[in-house]
Amino acid sequence: MARATIQHFRDKKQKGQKLTLITAYDYTFGRIVDEAGFDGILVGDSLAMVVQGLDNTLPVTMDEMLYHTRLVSRAVEKSMVIGDMPFMSYQVSVEDAVRNAARFIKESGAQAVKIEGGSEIIPQVKAIVRAEIPVMAHIGLTPQAIYRMGGYKVQGRTEEAGKILIEDAKKLEDAGAFSIVLEAMPSALAAQITASLSIATIGIGAGADCDGQILVLHDVLGLFERFVPKFVKKYAGLKTETLNALKQYKEEVETGIFPSTKESFQ
Repeated sequence: MARATIQHFRDKKQKGQKLTLITAYDYTFGRIVDEAGFDGILVGDSLAMVVQGLDNTLPVTMDEMLYHTRLVSRAVEKSMVIGDMPFMSYQVSVEDAVRNAARFIKESGAQAVKIEGGSEIIPQVKAIVRAEIPVMAHIGLTPQAIYRMGGYKVQGRTEEAGKILIEDAKKLEDAGAFSIVLEAMPSALAAQITASLSIATIGIGAGADCDGQILVLHDVLGLFERFVPKFVKKYAGLKTETLNALKQYKEEVETGIFPSTKESFQ
């Protein structure tokens, strides 16, 4: 399979084929995810929580995001690598937004960037697209706005709030975004937005009618248990398996079982 591109996203939308995306933050998991055949790998600012142990995504820096994106890009050959623009890397000015988006492409090898927000970031999206950088938009629950939203809450529950999200999605499409993440919103609203757009919608806690889905890698593998959203499905319990393996290794060292002659040079 050739490297996934924005045309790949458009084609799958038109054919009614589901897009598959997941996060990754380092070389090893980048290789594994790429081998699994995902359409896109998001190097998400969620690394602040699942890698750095922070309470939310706000503290992660541009340099940290570039570093982790570079590790993933080094491993990936087929999936589209998308760099997640961190808090305050695009909000201050259009110039900052373009400059920082370009750093993801030039310095980290990403093929696209993701940016959170609706109508308020239309100038930034237009400018980044004019600079020949593909943009994945993100509306609904936008984690960089948790203080304004009052926490991690489902968005668009009222008719008025839903109308705003529909309008934001259309404006982002008109601004040139090639796809849009819909996070934590009623399934019926996500289905309505998906039907109204020619670009692909990627759901996370937005029901089954989106054009694709994305989850955080550590949630899927059962590695992160401090906070597990309702929309997460665990496909493995690697924390338990890893803990058992480490305990066995520790015990074998303590009892002299490891290393044996098999693991020793003669």
